[in-house]
Amino acid sequence: MSTFPALPGFYQFLFLYFEPVSTISPALMIWLWPGASWFHHQLVPSYESSMPLGLLDSRTTLAVWQLGNCYMLLGLISSLVFRAVRDALRNNPVAQERIIGSSLTALAIADLTHVLASVAGLPSDVQFKFTSWNATTHGNITFTLFLFSVRIAWFLGLGRRRYYYGQSQDVANKTH
Repeated sequence: MSTFPALPGFYQFLFLYFEPVSTISPALMIWLWPGASWFHHQLVPSYESSMPLGLLDSRTTLAVWQLGNCYMLLGLISSLVFRAVRDALRNNPVAQERIIGSSLTALAIADLTHVLASVAGLPSDVQFKFTSWNATTHGNITFTLFLFSVRIAWFLGLGRRRYYYGQSQDVANKTH
């Protein structure tokens, strides 16, 4: 791994490698295998075993495929944009941090709205019965809350040196 002051250590592993894989994987699962119908039925865990995995109507299939496209987009943006920032701004940690911070802000907002939509969309008898959640539900809620927490830790400067966020403008301008 090359030097990347804005995303050191654990942050680099999580945001440059693990998160892109974890967001691109559902897209591939929707499009290739096990398919849109399987994914659709996984979204509400209490119903996954009670509903047949038959064909979905064309609107539902289209919506699930488009959701897969959103997952793919998130993974590609994190992976490709963060690598471009690392490579193009190798010697400018202030600029790295400003761009990465903007991306992490957008992702944090998306994290919260995704979790709220996921919880609100679950039937009331499943919403807070964590033991009944399947891997898809935990991915949509538990793992997304973990990612949100790590994004907040990044902004707080936990486990890393800050170059822009949390610095006075004079200090930030002198470090690059």
